[in-house]
This record gives sequence, C-alpha cells and structure tokens, in this order.
Amino acid sequence: MEFIQFIFTIIFSLVFIYLGLYSLYLFIFSVVGRLVIVKAPPVAAAYSKFVIYICAYKEDEIILNSAAQALTINYPKDKFHICVIADSMQPSTIEKLKAMPLQVVEVVFENSTKSKALHKAIENTHQDFDAAVVFDIDNVAAPDYLHHINNYLHAGERVIQGHRVAKNTETPIAILDAISEEINNHIFRKAQRVFNLSAAIIGSGMALEYRLFKDTMSQIDAVGGFDKEMGLVLTRQKIHVAYSDAALVYDEKVSNPEVFKKQRRRWLSAQFNLLKTYGSTGFTELFKHGNFDYFNEIYQTAILPRVLMLGLMPFMLLIAFLTPGIGPSWQMWFTATALCYMGILIAVPAQFFNSKLLGAVLKIPLIFFSMLALLFKLKGANKKFIHTPHNPGT
Repeated sequence: MEFIQFIFTIIFSLVFIYLGLYSLYLFIFSVVGRLVIVKAPPVAAAYSKFVIYICAYKEDEIILNSAAQALTINYPKDKFHICVIADSMQPSTIEKLKAMPLQVVEVVFENSTKSKALHKAIENTHQDFDAAVVFDIDNVAAPDYLHHINNYLHAGERVIQGHRVAKNTETPIAILDAISEEINNHIFRKAQRVFNLSAAIIGSGMALEYRLFKDTMSQIDAVGGFDKEMGLVLTRQKIHVAYSDAALVYDEKVSNPEVFKKQRRRWLSAQFNLLKTYGSTGFTELFKHGNFDYFNEIYQTAILPRVLMLGLMPFMLLIAFLTPGIGPSWQMWFTATALCYMGILIAVPAQFFNSKLLGAVLKIPLIFFSMLALLFKLKGANKKFIHTPHNPGT
C-alpha cells in the first residue's frame, strides 16, 4: 500500500511541476505584459519594398475580395507587389485575378500545403524585394499595416509579426477563438518582447527580410505548423522575432464547432510533431550556446492548450483535496489554479467583457472535452493538409 501511495505521489508531483510551471508562466507574462510597454520604433525616413504573398486554396469568392482589399493598402504603390498563390482555383477566378494589377501563381498539388505554395511563389518571384509578407486567404490588412512593418525593418528588425485580430464575432465559438487569439497576442507576443524574447509567429500577417524568408523557407516542408517550425528555425539561429501591436491584420475566426475541432486537431498534431522532432535540441542549445530564446520556443511546443488548463487545474485541485498526503497539497494546487486563471483573465482585452461573453463561456466545457478527446486522435493528422473553410460573408 505504501509503495502504491509512493508511486501516486511521484506521478502527482510531476503533474504539478508541469502544470504549475505553466500556470506561473502564464501569470508572469500576462502581468508583465500589462505593466510594461515596449515602445514602437520611430517613423522610418525611407520605404522598404515588399512582396505580399496571399496563400489561396479553393474558396474563389474570398480570394477575389482579399486580393482587392490588399491592393488598397495605404503605401506607395511602387513599393509593394501582390502575389496570389492560387491553388485549385476555378478558371473564371484566375481570369478575374489576372485582370487585377497583381501577380498570380497557379498551383495544383496532389497534397496541398502552405509551405509548398510558398516555395512555388518564391520560385516565381523577382529577387529585388526588401521583405516578404505572408497573408492567409481571408486576411485583410489595416491601411497602415505596411507603414508599421516598415518602421520596424528600418529600426533593424529582421522578422516582425503583425497583430492579427478577429473580423467576426457572431457566434460563441468565434468569440472564444477571437479571445484565444488576443490572449496569444498578449502573452506569447507582446509580453515576450518585454523580456527580449521572440514573439510567436502565427503563420500570417508576418514579415521577414526577403533573403532571410527565402533561406528560412528552404528549410521548411511542414504539412502543418509551418509557422511554429519557422519560429524554431529562426530562434535557433538567434534571430529574434519582433511584434508590432499596431500592425493590424483582420482574420476570420472559426464559427462552426466541427471546423474548430478539425483546426485544433491539425494544430495539436503539428505542435507535438515539432516537439518530437526538435525537443531534444532545446537543452543543448540552452546550455551549449546560451540560446534561451530557442529554449523558450521549444517550451511553447510542450504546453497544453489553455482550454485544457481551464479544466485540468480545478480537477487536479479537487483530486488533491480528496486525497490528502498524496503529492502536493490542495493549497499548492489552489495557488497554481489561481495563477492560471488570473493569468488568462488578465490577458483578455477589456472589449470582450460584454453581454456576449457569458454565452461564449458556457461553451468552454464542451470545447474542453472535445479538445481532451482530440489528444487521443492525433495520429495521421499531420500527414495530410486539413483545410479550414471560411465564410464568404465575413
């Protein structure tokens, strides 16, 4: 009996270390992100030349709108070039795109991926650009987006992640997705820069020096999670990722629960696949080369989705309360749970505390159990591209 209790004590202690450290991580970065402001660079005196890659897979109506919107960005017209990578588009859509003042790269892959599309676009791009920007098919940049990115480039930054925000919050799922995005922006981008750590790359709305973008993409052939792999490739070379809170890119949030599950399954699979591939290099880079930025990126691939934390922390608190003497005390679990919840709440922007929030919060238990189930259904999810459909009306 004592041996069994000893085993459970070890297990509960390890679980506490993992979840407790993550809770502390969320709390520290969330609080510091509110207390410390990272100043934006001064207005640049010159204009960088950009190529904007828009990755488009099917969904013809959406790309026609997004491409037209991209052409209206408020930046000198001779200083940015739009390149649409049109994957599996209708001939009529291609014809309409080619009538616009932009470049169209037509592609059809047996198994489509974003990295394949970008490789093809690079092959068909002239090499005279200062920086490359990547947008998803549904992304719409704020008029001054390129001006903010340009300021960072002229301040010496080589990689800049823009501030992706929701352009739709019509359903509880979309609201939760929008809140999740802003929590990520606050904790994993804005607050990271306070500690001179790299902001997490999202996969769209980011800009890189063109040669660096080309060199980095040459090392990436991911089915899913190319953005996370890009962050690892960059930070391993000690190249920091900046974050522009003012460079807004409007992004459609998932409204349908089934689409949400498919998207998260793809993300989880990509995350754990990257942890499996790169995880062992984290400590080597930290202790051999002092690369804490890279180690921090590796750590972020090892953490659970926050919605799982919202359910697991009170569950473990209850277990600790009902089984005194086995593992950390309930008081320790209570402290960790409080830090977790406070860290998440502090990171939520004030505008989301409105009448719609309650309806969204009531969906969290359903999402928790859906995400928990997904942890056991990740096999094969990273071997084939899983498309996330968009709503043409947003």
